[in-house]
Amino acid sequence: MNSVTVLIAEDDDAVRDSLLMLLRGEGIRARAFSSGAELLANLPEADAACVITDVRMPDMDGTEVVRRLAEIKGSTWPVIVITGHADVPMAVQMMKAGVVDFIEKPFDPVRLLEAVRGCLGHLSEQSGERQNRQEIAERIAQLSQRETQVFRALVEGRSNKEIAADLEISPRTVEIFRAKVMSKMQAKSLSALVRMGLASPPE
Repeated sequence: MNSVTVLIAEDDDAVRDSLLMLLRGEGIRARAFSSGAELLANLPEADAACVITDVRMPDMDGTEVVRRLAEIKGSTWPVIVITGHADVPMAVQMMKAGVVDFIEKPFDPVRLLEAVRGCLGHLSEQSGERQNRQEIAERIAQLSQRETQVFRALVEGRSNKEIAADLEISPRTVEIFRAKVMSKMQAKSLSALVRMGLASPPE
């Protein structure tokens, strides 16, 4: 997911520059800030981003950066923490706060890249799932009221005979509506239709 930007908060100039060079050298979009406050003041409007933050910074520590990001973006933006002053209690605290990885300085470039790529892969999966749910919702919106009833009944595992009895229509009519539902939902099989219904439960 190369379109996602990695945002870096690091007050050490040398570390910040090395992180930028490492990520950009791998074709990963990256922006760096000298403090947590500067990062939070320049958050992009993007739906997804990955954040790398140091723990100990003069104006705002990494713990506060993580907390503020959670308030603004929820759990949608993965955060990787790097620090030269790691200890077990701190690591546990940060992981409980939603941090996806905790890397000690001096960091191993391979280890860091693995962590970043893992975050980007997770974001790509989330983006694909959101797009899939949106497409399914758009197809459901095209169904008539009766087609929606048949669709939901099929997802619940009801047979044509049971649907006919529930809706007080003939089994043949159910078959007609079922064919329309399959066509409008672009489902090649009943199992595919059921998966769509499970991915988009009724409100």
